[in-house]
Amino acid sequence: MALAEALDGPADGGTVREPAPMRRQADVSWLLLQQLLDSALPIGGFSHSFGLETMVQEGRVRTAEDLERYAETMLLQSWATLDAMTVKAVYECPPDDWERAWRVERLVHLQRAASESRAAAEKMGRRLLRLAADVHPGIDLSPLEEAYRSGRCLATHPLVFGFLCRRLGFPLHQAVQGLLYMGIVACVGSALRLMAIGQTAGQAIIARLIPLVAEGWAIAERLDPEEAYAVAPLAELMAMRHETLYSRLFMS
Repeated sequence: MALAEALDGPADGGTVREPAPMRRQADVSWLLLQQLLDSALPIGGFSHSFGLETMVQEGRVRTAEDLERYAETMLLQSWATLDAMTVKAVYECPPDDWERAWRVERLVHLQRAASESRAAAEKMGRRLLRLAADVHPGIDLSPLEEAYRSGRCLATHPLVFGFLCRRLGFPLHQAVQGLLYMGIVACVGSALRLMAIGQTAGQAIIARLIPLVAEGWAIAERLDPEEAYAVAPLAELMAMRHETLYSRLFMS
C-alpha cells in the first residue's frame, strides 16, 4: 500500500486497511484453556476409562441412553463434588501458601476407592506437569514442582490442571466447567471404543450434557473444598473390578 493511500485512502475510494502493526489484537487467550481440554493432549487420558470398561463388559451400560445417564451421574455426583474441589482449593489459596490445596488434594484422592483410578489420576497429573514445563516455560510452576518432589502433594490431574488454569489467568468457574467438560468428552471417547455407537451419537450426547456443566458448577460453587465427596458407589465398584477382567482395552 502506498503511503498516500495509507494516509488519505485509496485512490479508488475503497476501504482503507490498517497496517498490520496497528490492527487490534484479538484476545485468543481462551484457546490456552482449549488446549488443556483437548483429548489429544499427550497426558495418557486416552488409556483410562475409570471403570466404564467394566460397566460395558458386564452389560450395565449397553446403549447411548445408558451412557448418557452414566456420564450425567458421574458429572453431578463425582466430578463436580470431588475432582472440582481440588481445583477450587487451588484458587482459594493465597499466592504464597498452597498447603490447603495439597491437603484437599489428598482428601479427594483418598476417596478414589479403586487403586487403578488413583494411579490414573497421578500419572495424568504428572505428565501434565512435565508437559506444562515445556509448553509454558514462562509460567512459575516451582511451588507445585517443589511440593511434589518433597512429597507434600501428589500432583494429581485435578491439582495440576487447577494450578495451570490459575497461572494462565482463567477464573475459577471456567476452570471447573472445563474440568467437567473434559470428563464428559473423555467418557464418550472411551465409549466409542467400547460400544456400538457412532461418532454422531457420541457428539449428540456431549451436546445434551453440556448444559449440565452449569448445574455441576453450581454444585461445586456451593461446597467448601473440604466438603469433597462422591456418591457413585457402583462406578467405584466397577473401577475396582476392572483389573480382574479377562480382557482389557484400558488401563483403568
